[in-house]
Amino acid sequence: MRHPLLTIGCGAAFGLLLSSCAPTSLARRTINPPGIAPLVPAYSVAIRAGNQVFVSGMTGITPGTQDIIAGGVEIQTRQTLENIRTALRTAGATMADVGECTVFLIDMRDYAAMNGVYTEYFRVDPPARATVAVTALPRPAARVEIKCSAQIRSSEKP
Repeated sequence: MRHPLLTIGCGAAFGLLLSSCAPTSLARRTINPPGIAPLVPAYSVAIRAGNQVFVSGMTGITPGTQDIIAGGVEIQTRQTLENIRTALRTAGATMADVGECTVFLIDMRDYAAMNGVYTEYFRVDPPARATVAVTALPRPAARVEIKCSAQIRSSEKP
């Protein structure tokens, strides 16, 4: 029996996620930029599938280390977004291509500080976003984690 979502083809649900339903556009590859190594074996920093880029939850890890950058949520948010920018660039995308983000905060009282930095990176047409409070993040010193998805709008393919 076919799954009902699979029968709708290139319209509705799949059309929102994929710019084309042609199998050749769905070439999938792992994106692991130098200096932002995955922390565990069953993890990719990002995945590019066709013109879509899915960036895993990122924290304020200082590139080339496994250490969370010292400082509060503002400094960690900036480093997190720089790590996301690096992953996107490696995949052939930019911050302007980001369509959605999810922000995870240890303390919702950090929302204004996080949002102040976030808006520096998404000044025009910011992506859709959800922000949720969590009780813990995988890195104990982390105050913020952000994941996002992007659709590459340029015709260039790295």
